[in-house]
Amino acid sequence: MGDVAITVPVIRALVQQNPNVRITMVSRPFFQSFFDDIPNVDFFAVDVKGRHKGFLGLLKLYTDLKQLNIDAVADLHNVLRSQIIRTLFVLNGKKVAFTNKGRAEKKALTRAENKIFKPIKTMVERHVETFKKLGFNVDLSSPKFPKKKNISNEILKVSGEKRKDKWIGIAPFAQYESKVYPQDLMQQVIDDLASDTKNKIFLFGGGNKEIEILNTFAKRKENVINVAGKLNLPQELELISNLDVMLSMDSGNAHIAAMLGTKVITLWGATHPFAGFAPFNQPIENGLVSDRDKFRLLPTSVYGNKKVEGYEEAMRTISPAIVIEKIRVKIA
Repeated sequence: MGDVAITVPVIRALVQQNPNVRITMVSRPFFQSFFDDIPNVDFFAVDVKGRHKGFLGLLKLYTDLKQLNIDAVADLHNVLRSQIIRTLFVLNGKKVAFTNKGRAEKKALTRAENKIFKPIKTMVERHVETFKKLGFNVDLSSPKFPKKKNISNEILKVSGEKRKDKWIGIAPFAQYESKVYPQDLMQQVIDDLASDTKNKIFLFGGGNKEIEILNTFAKRKENVINVAGKLNLPQELELISNLDVMLSMDSGNAHIAAMLGTKVITLWGATHPFAGFAPFNQPIENGLVSDRDKFRLLPTSVYGNKKVEGYEEAMRTISPAIVIEKIRVKIA
């Protein structure tokens, strides 16, 4: 989800600055709402469980896309499936470019020995380079974001009206445990923020286990609302666009909020914003990282999928007081 959300600011800027360009975004149908408000962008939903499943399905996908009379292909994913598709377009004489994910630089940043600890090019910058190879200049120095979305009646039934209160989103989960702030510390953050009745806190997540934890976070607090399981993705986008700030792990929710122009504060455990996945257009100080003096091998992973013995508690070095103060400054 985060990988797709990262592309949104680039696509938006591309069509704004090149009005004669029309984009066909090819992705899973779940992500279509990410692009609904961008003019000159069509969405092609890939049926990975049906027509486009397997190798023969890839050939059908190529055939389907070929019928759209595409002039050029930008492979922003650069995995085996997209590599096969772009190769077929090359054989058909089409201009193709792909995103260099910087795997060597990421490996140097996360390895235990001879670590090179410095920021590498962001994925947004890498996508811009991809379009540049196709002859399109994209300038992200002064990005334009969509207007705050109108809140529908269905969402108002969950959120209530926004008046003078501050709306704070919290997305406390990530794909891997090494990127998740400890539950007891997150409870401290939520309790403190909820003690101010001028704050309204919305909790984001999905799945029965996460919903159960979110219900615990929200227990007996009128101004803490668990929206997990109550809103679909387009509705969540409406709500997130109206937040004053989003607190997220290194996860897709951070990139969704950033693509909508919402302020984002991120917490980093085994991973690090230097790896190129910091949310778009957010100041570096909005990324709160674990203590590298105590945990010298950090970052140990690009995606958080590698476990390092003794590093399970790294995120406890991010104090709840620091998180709370950062949020208060952003909503002041």
